[in-house]
Amino acid sequence: MLSAFLSAFRTPDLRKKLLFTVGIIAVYRLGATLPSPGVSYGNVQKCLDTLQGGSTGVLNLLDLFSGGALLQLSVFALGIMPYITASIILQLLTVVIPRLEQLRKEGQAGQAKITQYTRYLTLGLGILQSSAFVALARSGQLFNNQCDQFPIVPKGTGIPDWLTLTILVMTMTAGTGVVMWLGELITDRGVGNGMSVLIFTSIAARLPSEGWKIKTTKGWGMFFLVIALVLLVITAVTFIEQAQRRIPVQYAKRMIGRRMYGGTSTYIPLKVNQAGVIPVIFASSLLYLPQLILQFFDQNNPGKTQAWIQNHIVKASAPEHIAIYFLLIIFFTYFYVSITFNPTEVADNMKKYGGFVPGIRPGKPTAEYLDFILSRITLPGALYLGIIAILPNFFFIWLDNQQFQNFPFGGTAVLIMVGVGLETVKQIESQLMQRNYEGFLR
Repeated sequence: MLSAFLSAFRTPDLRKKLLFTVGIIAVYRLGATLPSPGVSYGNVQKCLDTLQGGSTGVLNLLDLFSGGALLQLSVFALGIMPYITASIILQLLTVVIPRLEQLRKEGQAGQAKITQYTRYLTLGLGILQSSAFVALARSGQLFNNQCDQFPIVPKGTGIPDWLTLTILVMTMTAGTGVVMWLGELITDRGVGNGMSVLIFTSIAARLPSEGWKIKTTKGWGMFFLVIALVLLVITAVTFIEQAQRRIPVQYAKRMIGRRMYGGTSTYIPLKVNQAGVIPVIFASSLLYLPQLILQFFDQNNPGKTQAWIQNHIVKASAPEHIAIYFLLIIFFTYFYVSITFNPTEVADNMKKYGGFVPGIRPGKPTAEYLDFILSRITLPGALYLGIIAILPNFFFIWLDNQQFQNFPFGGTAVLIMVGVGLETVKQIESQLMQRNYEGFLR
């Protein structure tokens, strides 16, 4: 593997891509630590030093994806999440709106149009999310009202509050646009998918501090035990992420003019984890709704229903929370796979180009066969996603410390890091193989 790295840096064009990617990552991390105008950086650091429990629900997930920039309200506080949300929304709307479905089928020109819509929607979501986070910071709910003595956005500074808030929202929205641009630069001129690489960077930036927190709180024994468990989880995730069911496809020979075409054999790869990490994001967002509703009630004098929801639904270590989270992930896995993979469309395309599954008639029988196979492999994929996603909840119980609410060694973080790492290594390896160099995975 080290020789493959050396070979990659010895190749001029590949070396330029790697160095360009590293440079963009450095700019991204600089923006993630640069405070926005109007934010008291000193109060942010005091709050983070004394904070016990942090944010919960989807705020915890967003802070993890931003590399800790969200709670600091930095220039890149929103990270890449508005773009991811916009991409998911456009993907779901493609199934509903015929115009988007037509654009998707038009090839590169249609995809460019959808990408433009995604950019506009990203900026719109950036304005909404930045306004919401600034409002949460002003009210103290961004830190669960534990840092009221350290105001993140101080008042009475001589500048009108509306002007301060407007500049803050505009800065964070502009940061979202810059992050989107940086990701596209990596995709075009660097190595790997730009958006995925930036998320990978954000999560990886949290690992040293969170690992050291475990060491200082629980000692070296617990630290090495956690590392061993993390390695086991990464091994299992790597195995499942590469697992797939290959449906053999045979193309009949066709005579076009005086030449014979077709007669080749290929396969349709159906991954066990066909939905990726999207069901986990959907489930986390939906579980945040009860916490959001509780904010409208009196926090100082909670009723019985409010206290029960807080202790059994919102609390991450509660058995009810874990069970609901697990079931939501299974539901959204089936839902997302059903809207992203259309067996009827795949069967029609195969029939159009003379392809068929050996032993299965083309057309409707092929669609039913693909649907049957997909439903069979989606169940273990959904169970796998659910088990991996709830691992941090058990870590909360096991470590018995609310400081580990942002625990980055399990669940969504591992799924993203392993997936992005595998795809990036495969892309570098394919470029090395084109130049007859030894790859990473040999």
